[in-house]
Amino acid sequence: MSQVFEGYERQYCEISANLSKKITSASVLDGEQKKQKLSEVTEGLEDAEALIRKMDLEARSLPPSVKATLLVKLREYKTDLNNLKSEVKRIASGNANQAARDDLLESGMANTLTASADQRARLLMSTEKLGKSSDRIREGRKTMLETEELGVSILQDLHQQRQALLHAHNTLHGVDDNIGRSKKILTNMSRRMSRNKWIIGIIIAVLVIAILVILYFKLTRR
Repeated sequence: MSQVFEGYERQYCEISANLSKKITSASVLDGEQKKQKLSEVTEGLEDAEALIRKMDLEARSLPPSVKATLLVKLREYKTDLNNLKSEVKRIASGNANQAARDDLLESGMANTLTASADQRARLLMSTEKLGKSSDRIREGRKTMLETEELGVSILQDLHQQRQALLHAHNTLHGVDDNIGRSKKILTNMSRRMSRNKWIIGIIIAVLVIAILVILYFKLTRR
């Protein structure tokens, strides 16, 4: 719920209650005192009407889910304002006789003021309920933001862990490449050693044969 609307709403309820008291007071006055009191009431009605317009503009600027609820409340406030205006018109008429005015004070006005008081009480209760709902919504939004922050933190940790795993994978891949190259080098060295062994063996065999041939010729010439 809009805090701006709630502010206007509180001001209207205060003005409405004050106007009801002034209307009741004006109904028992005569002459200039009555005119002065009704003038004060008229000014108060203009202020209340201005607040109604502000609440209307504020409600219509809000999202549809909130606007619908506020417009229902606004209709109740408009009804309350119309009741106050009707009471002022009846008191300001001045043409009715004293008996009719007494009857109005004892019956019609009492009923109207009672209805207005009951209506304002219901409106205040509705305001309190909406206030509590707004508090729950704010708590829910706070929890949602905290959950979102926690989710972002977890995602950052997972991203860091992913980077670490990729780095480790790249390191292991490099180790595998080094092992492969080392294996090839050792294989080549083994082949060269085998070839060298054969060469050395052949050389030794040739030397042995040469020595035997030399010895044979020396022995046979004697």
